[in-house]
Amino acid sequence: MPPLDPNRLQQQIAFVLEADKLKSVLRRTPIADNSRLENSAEHSWHLALATLTLAEFAPAGSDALHAMRLAIVHDLVEIDAGDTFAYDAAANVGKAEREQAAAQRVFGLLPPDQAAAFRTLWEEFEAQETPSAQYANAIDRLQPLLLNWESGGGSWRSHGVQRRFVLKRMEPIRLWMPAVWPYVLDVIERACSSGLIVADNTDTRP
Repeated sequence: MPPLDPNRLQQQIAFVLEADKLKSVLRRTPIADNSRLENSAEHSWHLALATLTLAEFAPAGSDALHAMRLAIVHDLVEIDAGDTFAYDAAANVGKAEREQAAAQRVFGLLPPDQAAAFRTLWEEFEAQETPSAQYANAIDRLQPLLLNWESGGGSWRSHGVQRRFVLKRMEPIRLWMPAVWPYVLDVIERACSSGLIVADNTDTRP
């Protein structure tokens, strides 16, 4: 074991304490019992657990443990950038730039080697090019769908979200977790029938 580097440890602890701020970033999606809004730290934990649980549906070539790493890291930028509601087009303008700046600062708290490694994980998730990143992104779309459905409409209902936008948002599941897609379509159609999603004339065929 190498000798303890006090400065390195201080940087790591500073990062861990900074990450605690993610617990205060509220999302638009409620938790399943609809008692309160989910925070981004809870969301990241839930994604990590879901990637492990649903690994049998992951695309070929993916690694569930690596996908868990991507899930845990990907929302840390929200400490600075906040959670941008997926169905708010105006709020999404400039999102990439805000998150890039946040990544530079937040991951920059770490020692240089770890800062680079964590930034690489975050960029891999965002690029959606590797099987593990595709799997993590699909899970990131599935989790809010489950919570919105279980909570009685959640952000779909409170923001009047239309079916075509939900289908577009769920596209990574169709592409990279196709065995789960019929379940997703069923949830969306039942939500439309129940008035939780605004029905439209979108063709829902896979």
